[in-house]
Amino acid sequence: MTSTVDLPKISADAHVDEPHDLWYERLSVDLRDHAPRRILANDAGGWSLVVNGSPIGWNELSAEEAAAKEAERVAAASPDVRLDMMRTDRINAEIVFPTIGLYAWDISNPPAGQSVCQVYNDWIREQIGGHDRIKLAMMIPTWDADMAIAEVERVAADPSVGGLLLPLVGKPEWNSKEWEPLWGVIASTGRPAVMHQGSGHDMIFYRGWGSGTANLLATQSMAPRAAALLSCSGILERHPDLHAVFVECNGGWISWAMQTLDYYYQAHDEIGWTKPKLAELPSHYIRHQIHSTFQDDPVAITNLADTGAECLLWGNDYPHPESTYPESEKILDRLFDGVDIDSARAIVGGNARRLFGFDESVLKDAP
Repeated sequence: MTSTVDLPKISADAHVDEPHDLWYERLSVDLRDHAPRRILANDAGGWSLVVNGSPIGWNELSAEEAAAKEAERVAAASPDVRLDMMRTDRINAEIVFPTIGLYAWDISNPPAGQSVCQVYNDWIREQIGGHDRIKLAMMIPTWDADMAIAEVERVAADPSVGGLLLPLVGKPEWNSKEWEPLWGVIASTGRPAVMHQGSGHDMIFYRGWGSGTANLLATQSMAPRAAALLSCSGILERHPDLHAVFVECNGGWISWAMQTLDYYYQAHDEIGWTKPKLAELPSHYIRHQIHSTFQDDPVAITNLADTGAECLLWGNDYPHPESTYPESEKILDRLFDGVDIDSARAIVGGNARRLFGFDESVLKDAP
């Protein structure tokens, strides 16, 4: 049995709960009507962004109760709280993603969307930046390529930055020529593009019975679609230093996508339909430049013989309800039973250290 007890672990998927009044307080007055307030589950089986609902962000609470809730959220976004979590869950480091901010790409007003991303990026660096065990995913405004490039250049040099957060679904799609300069700029930073499930698209694919669970499956299916666009379009071939990490999308799909894309690439190549022609099969680029995080995905572990370990990263998804915290170690021991120690070591910590730029020292001692 492979035990993960003594293996250094990095959560490649952790979150912060932003204050509900964060954007209302920090956006310019003319943009406050677009300020994100919260995300709200609905009867259709999905979630939507509430924009500038109430000045306190909690319609059902009094001003005093709402203020107390906001204070709790701000307090939780502190290095001390994050380190306490790491000690409890026996992990060495983490990369932190937004929660409400994941829905910001639903904002239709481009200047407002740009400002929303900038406000989050500045706030999260103020809160937990500058710590060797905490890396941050910066929200990149993708209302157009120039706007996205400008924010990458503004934030990427900060050593706290571990990834550059793009929506999982691009508008236009990621294989559009419009984005070509962005891929080059991201590759030059040495940090990966990170794309979280549920971002950049309406999560309500289905309605009615079972739709909530079905919608989660559907939104995760956007990961193999994005991987197909990046690999088959030649983007990854043209930018060999570019890596894309799909966050909270699981990894069982990777083997299926590799086989399916290779099959159709070759079949279509025989009749002259394949454009562009790649130096390698799509699976080559997915295996080396596409990565995906999971919490509890035995299918991804079963498929290691097909995919290799380099494309997988584990995350505890703290503090969300579906998080593996504080039982992560028990889950990892079950998942990695019988897996070779080098693969386990890479997936639970080594890959995240390399991709997100953690110093090797974080793997040597627990916080």
